Amino acid sequence: MIAPQPEKPHGRGGIDPAALRRTFTVLASDLVGAALAPGLLELARSRAPGVSLRVLAEEWEAGPALREGRIDLEIGAIDHVDPETRVEELVTLRMAAGVRAGHPLADGILTPAGLAAAEHVAVSRTGRFTGPLDAALAEQGLSRRVIAVLPGHLAAMAPAAAGDVVCLVPTAPPGEPPSPLSDAAHAMGLRLLEIPLPLPPLAIGMAWHPRHTADGAHQWLRGAVRRVLRAARM
Repeated sequence: MIAPQPEKPHGRGGIDPAALRRTFTVLASDLVGAALAPGLLELARSRAPGVSLRVLAEEWEAGPALREGRIDLEIGAIDHVDPETRVEELVTLRMAAGVRAGHPLADGILTPAGLAAAEHVAVSRTGRFTGPLDAALAEQGLSRRVIAVLPGHLAAMAPAAAGDVVCLVPTAPPGEPPSPLSDAAHAMGLRLLEIPLPLPPLAIGMAWHPRHTADGAHQWLRGAVRRVLRAARM
């Protein structure tokens, strides 16, 4: 794991962003893509107008795609990389419970029992119905009812915004600046409730093949991603 890098001016390594003519392919979840695309496209339009962006849906194994040059970056929860893959952590988030304004849990303090009693939509690329929240509830002698499993957080927010179900939303820890990964939830009118259970943090990072480490154009891309996903911290 590469330590988070400080922000540096674009154009490092002698690369003039305005002269770049390149299409970058990024692998990301629906939520990461939605959080990243507006800021990244704005940076490209203003500083590197010859750059285009292609965002592909997550694959179970991104290592071969990085190694074979089919993608330039993987961005998200990096947990399945080849030994040579370079990984840099970008932000660390926590999970909140997302509910619509009229949900019975929306007002008042959320309790483990109240959370367990609600109906949930879960997120899993592999279709799993259980995860860390279920393990934390089990420690309290509780279990929840998952009525659907969806492949991404953005997809799970839609039924939560429309009805009385709970979804999990990545958000900044208490006391930290807001994360752009929560923007979609706020835009849908979801209220984010603190979960009163010990859940593991969610580390969002980016991964690339080492052949790109010294590539000035790729350095610009990585710097732009840092700038967007850490925008509130600058």
